Amino acid sequence: MTDIYIDADACPVREEVYRVAARYTLTVYVVSNGSRPIRPVPNPAIKMITVGEGADIADDWIAEHITSSDICVTADIPLASRCLAKNARALAHNGKLWTSDNIGSALAGREIGRHLRELGVATGGPSSFAKSDRSRFLVALDTAVSAALRAASVKR
Repeated sequence: MTDIYIDADACPVREEVYRVAARYTLTVYVVSNGSRPIRPVPNPAIKMITVGEGADIADDWIAEHITSSDICVTADIPLASRCLAKNARALAHNGKLWTSDNIGSALAGREIGRHLRELGVATGGPSSFAKSDRSRFLVALDTAVSAALRAASVKR
């Protein structure tokens, strides 16, 4: 069975995930450390998971529970890498599909940015979330769910 895990604290596409999951009858795990209250959803297929506060606690929970049949929605590059290491699919909220071909350079770029910030260089931040990102995300999520379901049915 395919499940969707959302790294939820800063995720702008939770509602879109809920709609796609409902169409495919999938369970969604909304994982948060509780620092930003997330409105509960009255749907038994949407599981609200609140972990303890602290760096990467939600990421650790997702990485521990995700399987190769699942999808993670995250903008966190290290978490995406951990999911890919378990052969799961990982998708950013702007529709970017993380793959073994692009995750290494993303991790390297993240590390370079961290180093530059430590040196005091202003690196800017991510671009703001646009309406086109939401559309691109919906297409990418639908594609990822279809691929995950096909792969899961082949394993049986």
